[in-house]
Amino acid sequence: MTVEENGEGRSQAQDVGVSFELSLRGQLRIMANAFWQSEVRGRVVMQCIALLAIILLTAYAQIVLNEWNVPFYNAIERRDVAEFLRQLQIFLVIAGSLLLLNVCQTWLNQMAALSMREGLTNDLVNEWLKGRRALKLTTSGVIGVNPDQRLHEDARNLSELTTSLSIGLVQSSIILASFIGVLWNLSTDFAITLGDQRIAIPGYMVWASFLYAAIASLLSRVVGRRLVGLNAERYSREAELRFLLMRTSENLAPINLARGEERERRRILRGVRSVLSVIRQLATAHTNLTWVSAGFGWLSQVAPIIIAAPVYFTGGLTFGGLMMAVGAFNQVNLALRWYVINFGQIADWRAMLGRVSTFRHALQEMDAKKVSGMTIDYARREDETISFDGLVMCLKAGAEHFETGVRMQEQGVVIARGERVMINGDPGSNRHLLFNAMAGHWPWGKGEIGLPQADTVMFMSPNGYIANAALQEVLTYPLSPELFSKEELVSALERAGLARLKPILDTTARWDKVLDFDDQMKLRFANCLLQKPDFIVFDDVLEGLEAETQVRLAGVVEDLADCGLIYIGRSQVFLETFAPRVLHLEQVRHAGV
Repeated sequence: MTVEENGEGRSQAQDVGVSFELSLRGQLRIMANAFWQSEVRGRVVMQCIALLAIILLTAYAQIVLNEWNVPFYNAIERRDVAEFLRQLQIFLVIAGSLLLLNVCQTWLNQMAALSMREGLTNDLVNEWLKGRRALKLTTSGVIGVNPDQRLHEDARNLSELTTSLSIGLVQSSIILASFIGVLWNLSTDFAITLGDQRIAIPGYMVWASFLYAAIASLLSRVVGRRLVGLNAERYSREAELRFLLMRTSENLAPINLARGEERERRRILRGVRSVLSVIRQLATAHTNLTWVSAGFGWLSQVAPIIIAAPVYFTGGLTFGGLMMAVGAFNQVNLALRWYVINFGQIADWRAMLGRVSTFRHALQEMDAKKVSGMTIDYARREDETISFDGLVMCLKAGAEHFETGVRMQEQGVVIARGERVMINGDPGSNRHLLFNAMAGHWPWGKGEIGLPQADTVMFMSPNGYIANAALQEVLTYPLSPELFSKEELVSALERAGLARLKPILDTTARWDKVLDFDDQMKLRFANCLLQKPDFIVFDDVLEGLEAETQVRLAGVVEDLADCGLIYIGRSQVFLETFAPRVLHLEQVRHAGV
């Protein structure tokens, strides 16, 4: 049963000055590495190849459809009913083909986004729960706040936006390459007559479309420049609000007992106002951007006709040719204005990319992160013992010089496997520091702690983690239930005084809500019987339990004859049951060290 880190120590250890910001190039490099290492890489590559093939076929069909404009509109101009009906039949074939391609592209788009999310989420979870990265991240400032937002919503948004924007960019690029030639050929002989001079502008409709799109893109960039930062801020505040709501929901009973509903209501409403504030700013920014995107969108209805009109009125184009030129201009302009049309989504994508890549970068940096200030030396012992030598724990995280703290009175302490030890201390001395120091959660101090192999020592705090899983999984956590026989599971429950739970071993429930505190502790001691560690370090776990429960649980661990027991705290039951060697902690100041 794993120990839940001490909340007090975690809050004191906050290192808010740490920054893991990356440039755009760095963000892209981080995510490219993540994709290359992903197990879904091959699947995504195949889906991208299929998408590229469909996009190319769609572009070809659109060119055919654009060329169809000439005979169709010419037939209308000539009032040729037979040709008009024939062209409608051809249109049905072309439109049907485009419809089929659109449906296939939509499905592949969704599947690619799904694969991207699978790979990205799996990668982030693997990086997060590797070693002690997740725990270290909680002491790394803002980056460690609400990691669930980055693992869930941010990963989903980044996957979906990356897929849709990438497909849109590729499609726009192919359309642009396909229709520029058409547009150039239509206006290759264009010339403007000014007085006696005739000025030729080959491909002037191409240059006109470039200028039109460039002006729109530049205005979009200027007007929407605040969107990236506002989107990132919004997702951060949304995560804080969701965490606040979840925290309140999890603690409704104690909040009600304390009559704290009104205070929680005000706290939640402050969070809501914080989210709404940034959403208002986003609404203003999107509204300003709409002036540009919608304005140029409506102007596009007549812009190609105005641009092509000189060629048409000078007899250089038929009516069908004019409609073909308008269609080609719209396709080129749409491709060139992809940035304008998608500026809001691009800003959202940039925000997601920054949050996810920075989070992944921070996780990888946790392995090399150095703890600031005075630190305890941790040694790995090969003789199956635990030792303390000159151990002093600082009360302040990150202290460069010792000011005040807790130390062990005895020096050169060695605890052998199978030995029973109680470590208590003077009134006012923080015994929890020793527990957290042994677990590696509080490294600030000096001296040395020697430990055997990590997986041979079990740490048990008063408030441990109870997984939301089947009871047999909770009983064997973090090991798999398949490693134990049904008889072993039942025996452990009976020995801990939970025989009544035998029929529901396969039941999944919120056991931290279903079971009272004494039964939860019994379940965790039953877990000790199954895991059979070499050492168990208790952080005053018997305090607050019923007297009968204390006696039973002491008897449970008494069955582990070869297991070393270290009880940090004061327990009369532990003293009477084990007659342990007693060590002492004392509070000290700089002068006494």
